[in-house]
Amino acid sequence: MNVISTYKYARISAFKAREVTREIQGLPVSAALDLLAFTPRKAALLISKTLKSAIANAENNNNLRADSLVVREAVVGEGPTLKRFQPKARGSAGPIRKRTSHIRIIVTDEIEIKTREPQKPARKKAASPKAKKAAASEETAAAPAEETQPVVETPEAAAPTESPAAGSEPAEKGGE
Repeated sequence: MNVISTYKYARISAFKAREVTREIQGLPVSAALDLLAFTPRKAALLISKTLKSAIANAENNNNLRADSLVVREAVVGEGPTLKRFQPKARGSAGPIRKRTSHIRIIVTDEIEIKTREPQKPARKKAASPKAKKAAASEETAAAPAEETQPVVETPEAAAPTESPAAGSEPAEKGGE
């Protein structure tokens, strides 16, 4: 059964209130109230009051249990705008629009409450490159060490050999 609660002429812009109502649609009532309690916006307080009113209507008027209710729809429509004026320079006036809105929340017990499944334990990843390197170093440490002869370098072998490359010699002075 659907239960409706409406907050008319709320002193907040509909644009600002819609951001909060989008977040609670489809949530169980208890989760929606928790979300609104920790949302740092003025709209959250107004929507929370409307949601609590809808819950009270469902319990008292329709004998529904609060723990089985789900927010089916949360809609914010524009209300009348109060028009005021503020004096500006050189005798002119600037308009001020004080916007209002109508907040309507529909809760129902016909929609199933979907709970999240418990998370499965994380699988062990396949051997990562670091793990492969560690395993390779363990294998080499476990293998018998082969005897190798030390390499002795002579100064002639260490010095690079010079090979004339084309264009590497400085050009002779004088024109050809």
